[in-house]
Order: sequence, then C-alpha cells, then structure tokens
Amino acid sequence: MDRQLQIQILTDYYQRPRHRGSLEDADVTMPGGNPGCGDVVTIYLKGEGDHEHIEDVTFEGEGCTISMAAASMLLEEVHEGNLTMNEVLEMDYSEMIEKLGRQIVASRPRCATLGLGTLKAAIRRYQQDRLLDEAGASRPDEGGLVFGEGAAEAARKQ
Repeated sequence: MDRQLQIQILTDYYQRPRHRGSLEDADVTMPGGNPGCGDVVTIYLKGEGDHEHIEDVTFEGEGCTISMAAASMLLEEVHEGNLTMNEVLEMDYSEMIEKLGRQIVASRPRCATLGLGTLKAAIRRYQQDRLLDEAGASRPDEGGLVFGEGAAEAARKQ
C-alpha cells in the first residue's frame, strides 16, 4: 500500500471513528495515556457470558490523528473478527504499526499502540475481576498508591 493511501485511511478513521463513545454497562472502564504528547484514550469493555469473547468494546479519547485512528481501527478489527480476549492479548505491537503504515507512524510508536495497550490492560482487569469473583473476593481498594513514572510527584501532592 502506498504512503498516500495509508494517510487517507488514517484520516478517514480519525474523522469518522468507529466504535467511539462510552458504554453504559461496561464491565471495565480503562483509561490510558501517552504523557509524551498528551494523547488520552479510555476503553470500555463488556465481556460475553462465556468470559472469553468480547460482547462490546468502545473508546473515547483525545489526541493526535495517529492515536485516535489506531484506536478506531483496532476496535473495528476486534468487532469484525469476533476476537477472543486471549487473541487480543496475543496481538503484537509491531503488527499494529504495520497495519497503520510503518512509514507514517514509525516516529510515533506510542501513539500508534496506545489503544492496543489500553485494550490489553482492560482485558487483564476483566480477567482478574472474574478470578476474584470466582474466589468470592473483591478487588482491594487501590486508593492512594501510585506506581510508575510520576509516582514521586503524585505522592508529594497528597
């Protein structure tokens, strides 16, 4: 596929996003962000009764053309392919970059993979919650603990 066609496809997904919006009865709402450029995406995930398939998944977000188009393309693929949660977890970040057009997104890999990383985090949370539910336990309150980049700064603000 030539560069101009790849740009047109990305622009189309950005201007006319698929599966965009909140999902009222989502099992998991997972925010994700790219501090490097300010992209933010929230994934809403609803699992099927078999706890293996995805009943519905949508996103909301703000950011660059690449991050928003990538999230839209990803969710369209999940819906059309009727992918299982494990199939999504096995998706490769490099393949996502190839689908978007390596020439176009090579300098912005975090933007290109923000949606996929956030969807994987949502699936992991769904699977963890299911295991806790099966064990008769609930998710412990995570309030107050901050990990990763910016943790020290966040702790000082408390």
